[in-house]
Amino acid sequence: MKYLKIASIVLATTALISCNDKVPETMETPVTEFSYDVTEFADIGVLRYQIPGWEELNLQQQKLVYYLTQAGLSGRDIIWDQNYRHNLELRKGLESIYTSYKGDVNDVDWKEFEIYLHRVWFANGIHHHYSMDKMKPGFDEDYFKRLMAQTNVTIAEDVWMVMFNDQDAKKVDKAKGKDIVLASAVNFYGPDVTEEEARAYYKSINVDPNEPIEVGLNSQLVKENGKLVEKAYKSGGLYGPAMDQMIYWLQKAQGVAETVEQAKAIGLLIEYYETGDLHKWDEYAIVWSKSTDGAVDWITGFVEVYNDPIAYKGSYETIVQIKDFDMSRKMEVLSSNAQWFEDNSPLMDEHKKEKVTGVSYKTVNVAGEAGDASPATPIGVNLPNNVWIREVHGSKSVSLGNIIEAYGSSGSSGRLEEFAFDDEEIALEKEYGALADKLHTALHEVVGHASGQINEGVATPKETLKSYKSTIEEGRADLFGLYYLMDPKLEELGLVKDWKKTGTAAYDGYIRNGLISQLVRLELGQDVEEDHMRNRQWVSAWVYERGLEDNVIEKVTKDGKTYYDIKDYEKLRTLFGELLRETQRITSEGDFEAAQALVEDYGVKVDQDLHREVLDRNSQFKTPAYRGFVNPMITPIMEGDEITSFTIEQPETFADQMLMYSEKYGHLD
Repeated sequence: MKYLKIASIVLATTALISCNDKVPETMETPVTEFSYDVTEFADIGVLRYQIPGWEELNLQQQKLVYYLTQAGLSGRDIIWDQNYRHNLELRKGLESIYTSYKGDVNDVDWKEFEIYLHRVWFANGIHHHYSMDKMKPGFDEDYFKRLMAQTNVTIAEDVWMVMFNDQDAKKVDKAKGKDIVLASAVNFYGPDVTEEEARAYYKSINVDPNEPIEVGLNSQLVKENGKLVEKAYKSGGLYGPAMDQMIYWLQKAQGVAETVEQAKAIGLLIEYYETGDLHKWDEYAIVWSKSTDGAVDWITGFVEVYNDPIAYKGSYETIVQIKDFDMSRKMEVLSSNAQWFEDNSPLMDEHKKEKVTGVSYKTVNVAGEAGDASPATPIGVNLPNNVWIREVHGSKSVSLGNIIEAYGSSGSSGRLEEFAFDDEEIALEKEYGALADKLHTALHEVVGHASGQINEGVATPKETLKSYKSTIEEGRADLFGLYYLMDPKLEELGLVKDWKKTGTAAYDGYIRNGLISQLVRLELGQDVEEDHMRNRQWVSAWVYERGLEDNVIEKVTKDGKTYYDIKDYEKLRTLFGELLRETQRITSEGDFEAAQALVEDYGVKVDQDLHREVLDRNSQFKTPAYRGFVNPMITPIMEGDEITSFTIEQPETFADQMLMYSEKYGHLD
């Protein structure tokens, strides 16, 4: 739930990620000794990650990891189809052209075709994974027609033309005043289903008010003969061929589970995929959330609702994990004190939980990802999403340690020096920034998402806050973490050596990112669309405005460049607390108008003069704006029908892995 996803949301304070418009002379970097960097194209960088702890697993545990990763990859096509109805056909055609082309590989248009295909692979479709805008090719229609003719590839004209026309311009469009279901290209709803119809349909479903299922999570809502009908994702239903393969590998995983609880959870997951029954999904989530023993864990299913403009439909994803026991022990200190954080928070008393149940936080190392978690990955995850399960049975929070490590180990730049105000800010970031980032992630996931309660009789935030639900929730969790990052309790718990310097670095980095550096992710003239970016901007802009009278944060022009310099960290903490209190009130009371005002007034629009300046300052740097990963390839070594061991190899190129995935896991073609 509510995970931090993209190139590097938390890491952006230490290594700002920027746009690289220059076409690299070499698309791929071959592997010699281990290298994190694979390739760069457009605004994207692709990295590798290692799997610490693999050698410490016994053969049974390694088999479990392998079977779970195979199950995850077997559902890869699902996210492509969920993202847009033409994605699979376009991918097949583009890949056929790529592998059949015999022309001049140095031709400028061919280079643009390669870049476009790489972008489509990275985004799991033709819409940008982050901005949600349809990505326009750097070649024209006539050139594409010639490519199809030269390679004997046939794609329906009404399908390939969407690459060039204005149809389905945004995957998710939450612009105020629009019918956001009709305006969004994402394939969760039939093309003639309206927002009003979809909301009314799901509101009419009777659920147990104490244990409500997540209605609509695993289905497509369409019209048949003028009547709304749900097509469930299940064996024998929508996406059935892929789900049958997922079930096959999960059955193998169940046979090598480490514990009885793991085996039970996998069994319930199989039943859910077989039936599409959301009650079974809740049964699975309860058992999974309590299954905390063992070295191997996983996240899988139709999980996050960010890609649904009205936040009902879950995008398919899988993350397979190996526990990092050392870091997890350190984070248990935070988990065990979750009630203290709740009790001492600035929330209204009626919005505080009397008992924060079952908060679990672990640092893990990723062994494989698929679906909406790949190539662009989260760095922290908190699940399950169903609020009543979290409140009654608890949740799991994890930080993806080797992913964070890979981000930090790949490349470097002078962006910190460019965008930080002075030498003191730079020095604090270098010494304390990495720890501050990790703690903010932990506080965000463990105490932030677990805190607070909705008033009795108020519907879920998905129903009350509507399209603002996700950004309000992410901002609420961010604010909880920010409030406590400047608290001596962290030093008392042994989590930091100097709470004030750690908190100072955290505040500097958050404001710097929220008001300046994250603008490098947008093209000039764009509004902020992505929920995490919106929440960082509305949090930062709100505290800046409210602190103007006391000069809490000063906007400074130095050598013609704009900076935001924090003058009073204690007052800033107070402002973070006030905004946290208000954001929790909005959530608890279901105050749609206040949520809309907060996001629209502070989180959407961009100062165009500042944006132009930031892009100009950033143009000197070559690190891509967004980064993601190829997966290590886990391959079994067989003796007869028995697996005796495994090898792990790093893919040499991004294209090699993408083409192999399409061939091996293309179950919906």
